[in-house]
Amino acid sequence: MNRLVVLLCLVISSPPLLAKNAADAYYDPAAMAKARAALKQGHGNQIHTLILGERLEYQSNGGDPLAVWEAQGWIGGDIQKLWFKTEGGYETEEGKFEEAEIQVLYSRAVSPFWDLQAGFRHDIQPDPSRSYAVIGLQGVAPYWFELDAQLYLSDAGDLSARLEAEYEFRLTQRLMLQPRIELNGALSDDEDVGVGSGLSTAAAGLRLRYEITREFAPYIGISWNRALGKTADITRSGGEETNQFSWVAGIRFWF
Repeated sequence: MNRLVVLLCLVISSPPLLAKNAADAYYDPAAMAKARAALKQGHGNQIHTLILGERLEYQSNGGDPLAVWEAQGWIGGDIQKLWFKTEGGYETEEGKFEEAEIQVLYSRAVSPFWDLQAGFRHDIQPDPSRSYAVIGLQGVAPYWFELDAQLYLSDAGDLSARLEAEYEFRLTQRLMLQPRIELNGALSDDEDVGVGSGLSTAAAGLRLRYEITREFAPYIGISWNRALGKTADITRSGGEETNQFSWVAGIRFWF
């Protein structure tokens, strides 16, 4: 009987519990709401940015040197981001762009290591320029292979695809060896921009970089590019080489 009386007294004297936020029964609800907002902001609700210059390099290109770039960046949170990507090559002796493209993509995380992306790509060069709808998947495969796969539909109605893969071997705390491959293919011919159906081009490279800091690393290496199939036929008919080997030197940076 005495135990029942004590229990009833505790229930009567206890402040009411709120179903959602029990702490509001003991502290000022406005102050607690502010504290919860700060906690959420500090644990996954921040807006971050990144700019990564993956490749900014000189390629010997068989005596016809190129200045090549590949960069990307994003702004957003853990789940949703807005991505910007660009890559291309500039013929230093001719003083003109060989190719140049930009992409703007919406990205959403679909797993801890993969982002589904969709958006827009525009090729400034080659001429005539092309615009594309883009859908792709970017992330890290098992064993830490970095993959970027994209599917393109051009404003001329042509379907094409690209796959890039990279891996990093950490030789020391500052020395990194990075193999890289890139494959491009098309479902149909687009001779105006020098692309044939099937597997059109393949590129492979090996770069050795030294991280002066994590954010800044010069590198040297080799690069090989080859036109394949119908694309090789179109390239030869235009009097251009279908196979190029290059010594490369450049920098990688991020901030």
